Amino acid sequence: MDKRRFFLEIAYFGQGYHGWQIQNNAISVQEVLNKALETLLREPIETTGAGRTDTGVHAKQLYAHFDAAPVGILQKADRFIHSLNALLPFDVAVKRLIEVEPEAHARFDATQRSYEYHLHFHKDPFIYPYSCFMRDRPDVEKMNEAAQFLLGKQDFECFSKSHTQVFTNICDIRRAEWVWHTEQHLVFHITADRFLRNMVRAIVGTSLEIGIKGKSVSFMQDVIQSKNRGKAGVSVPAHGLYLTEVAYPYI
Repeated sequence: MDKRRFFLEIAYFGQGYHGWQIQNNAISVQEVLNKALETLLREPIETTGAGRTDTGVHAKQLYAHFDAAPVGILQKADRFIHSLNALLPFDVAVKRLIEVEPEAHARFDATQRSYEYHLHFHKDPFIYPYSCFMRDRPDVEKMNEAAQFLLGKQDFECFSKSHTQVFTNICDIRRAEWVWHTEQHLVFHITADRFLRNMVRAIVGTSLEIGIKGKSVSFMQDVIQSKNRGKAGVSVPAHGLYLTEVAYPYI
């Protein structure tokens, strides 16, 4: 029987994983998902994700595609999701199964991606794995002014991890905004067509140079124009970062 293509919508808590992509000597989300699919479908399965997340980063929504013969359990989405979740560890969850056209691609067809970075300002051991604790409260008004320099299609080499193999450093950022969710909980929201490795964490670190360390609002523009990672702020810890949405024209 001919194989068909399926999308999985998944979510995961990233603390126990070395990112999404399979690694030679470290556990990844992709590895545990492939193994669970192979156990359930009784055939080798290779998933392709919408993109990478780095070690320790979480995902509220990520899509991955795989090809399989549409027999048995794949014809009953609710039963398939229940059975696959039973095989996955507690920190990885499948939310949806969607049959798509054979040429649909989880990575290349995504039209935009959104991330959040979470900060909190009161010491709380129950929040710590999910948000970055900071003692100093930043000037959010200044950081939102600086965030305006991020908008649009630009070269963001200054925020990229060194020695990455990408064809371009151009990204089109469509939203960049700091929002107080509560008096003690601050979230950075950012949406773009694509992101470079480590990009969001470097942007947040640069923003905090402005909001906490007193750099001028124009420091953000200067860093972008420099195309020099050494000019930007340090990358903030991974555990505050979430991939929150991946958009497709057909989902």
